[in-house]
Amino acid sequence: MVSGSTPDVSFEPREFVERYVAAWNGCDTDAMAQLITDDIVWADPALPGPARGIPAVREFMRTSCRAFPDLHFGEPDPPTLALTGDLVLWAWYMEGTHRGPIDPPGFRATGRTMRVEGVDQWTMRDDRIARYRAFYDMNDVARQLGIVPAPGSRAERGMVALQRLQARLSRR
Repeated sequence: MVSGSTPDVSFEPREFVERYVAAWNGCDTDAMAQLITDDIVWADPALPGPARGIPAVREFMRTSCRAFPDLHFGEPDPPTLALTGDLVLWAWYMEGTHRGPIDPPGFRATGRTMRVEGVDQWTMRDDRIARYRAFYDMNDVARQLGIVPAPGSRAERGMVALQRLQARLSRR
């Protein structure tokens, strides 16, 4: 696909998604590098800010695979893929077991599993992803992993009390 509103007839979106999923599921950073542009801007809720360039995306993949060695991406049933010009929207799910550190910010492994659904928005250039943005509920992931307390729990009430204290002290 090329920039602009006219799709490149050589671009096969289903084949591209298969390669993308295989790269993630195999933690194959070399394969991912073939799917993204050199100047990629990669925005994901798990990142403090966008990753820029292939080396940064590779490091994000390696960090993700260390934290979740069994990380697996798949598609919901039925699969959802939409194309408009150079924009691709793809629905997915990811699941895995938290067996390694999430660094940054420094969370230790909890041994818990997570499963979350999301949507990727890809802006394509020359049959590669030039701009990437993932949409999923990171708070849900944190709750599943035990990093954030469950709604209504004693731990959540304690967090609320600490936040209120902090707010009160910061007004002084």
